[in-house]
Amino acid sequence: MFKTIRNAWSIPDLRKKIIFTILIIIVFRIGSVITVPFLDVKALAEAMGGISTGNTMLAYLNTLSGGAFSNATLFAMGVTPYINSSIIMQLLCVAIPPLERMAKEGEAGRRKIGTITRYVTVGLGLIQGTAYFMYLRGKGVTVYNNGFDFWFSAIVIVLVFTAGTAIMMWLGEQINNHGIGNGISILLFAGIVAQLPATFSILGQYWGLGSEGQTQYYFLVPLWIIIFIAVIWVITFMQDSERRIPIQYAKRVVGRKMYGGQSSHLPIKVALGGVLPIIFASSILSIPGTINIFLNIQPGDGFWGAFFAAFNTSGWLYMVLYFILIIMFAYFYTTIQYNPIEMANNLKSNNGTVPGIRPGSPTADYIRNILSRITLIGALFLAVIALLPHIYGAATGMGQMSIGGTSIIILVGVALETVKQLESQMMMRHYKGFLD
Repeated sequence: MFKTIRNAWSIPDLRKKIIFTILIIIVFRIGSVITVPFLDVKALAEAMGGISTGNTMLAYLNTLSGGAFSNATLFAMGVTPYINSSIIMQLLCVAIPPLERMAKEGEAGRRKIGTITRYVTVGLGLIQGTAYFMYLRGKGVTVYNNGFDFWFSAIVIVLVFTAGTAIMMWLGEQINNHGIGNGISILLFAGIVAQLPATFSILGQYWGLGSEGQTQYYFLVPLWIIIFIAVIWVITFMQDSERRIPIQYAKRVVGRKMYGGQSSHLPIKVALGGVLPIIFASSILSIPGTINIFLNIQPGDGFWGAFFAAFNTSGWLYMVLYFILIIMFAYFYTTIQYNPIEMANNLKSNNGTVPGIRPGSPTADYIRNILSRITLIGALFLAVIALLPHIYGAATGMGQMSIGGTSIIILVGVALETVKQLESQMMMRHYKGFLD
């Protein structure tokens, strides 16, 4: 990877794109530390003190925003509205026939879908910004709470949050057009990387406990680092893993020429849904913890105290439900993204067949069975990676890390995808063509 980056830096065009991407990331990080107006900074620090280590929707938003959410900055909403908007549009394109036809219209259709996605993103940013403002007001963070000053400050704060969402989306598009990699993914990557110093700081605190007599941390801290490196290696291996279905194209005569007859394959990635099943599962399981933020029910307060305590990230109920939901959402995402019948019909219309399998319905059943098995393997892989930090934290007491399995998968996935784009662009520039 470092060799690829070094080689890309030696090419002027790619060097400009890399510098442009770095400048956009710098702008993003500057916006992530500028607090919105009309807020009491001291009260904000007290209200958001333990947000990064809790199992709530707020902790989830804080992770995806790179810590900007807990500081109520310009980019507090992060890329979450855009991610949610993209997911909603993907689901609607499957459920609503006009949108499905629009998505199949080629580049023009994709531009229309992209425009709708932007409007939905701004709408979601406005809704989330309003909800966040109400939460801050309930915690006593807002400076003005009555009269005209309250309404003016409320409008300004909500509009600033919404504008930050729109700016984040625009920055991501600028990276797409003039930089390297997928813009939104790069910004998400930068936010997670910004939290690594906090993670290593916590590791240093645990290491310091060893000098105070808790010598088990002299073993547990290095073990955490080893597991972290091992998880990165496993994710790297699984990201590139795929099941290749052999395809044989029949020969056909068109005029005086014969076409076809070649062999190919249909690749199906093991990690079909990427990190989305984990995002869906963690979002649902964080709802009880988010509700308890407003109710403030303690673990010993009867039935509801035990109920909310069961959804703690170190509880067995949370881990079991997390495991089940990841597998369910992995199958759900595969179902809406891959249609075995359509894939079989496309092969049939192009005179392609799977060796030993009859075209049509038998081919669709064969692809469906492979998708089912591959999805199970990928879902188990995601579940293990997502649960490993929770299990390790519950077993060792080191449950305060600000980076988990979801963040590691995003980091590795974005890094690999960006390196692949660099390699493909370098290959295009070094390819001399047929005339040389």
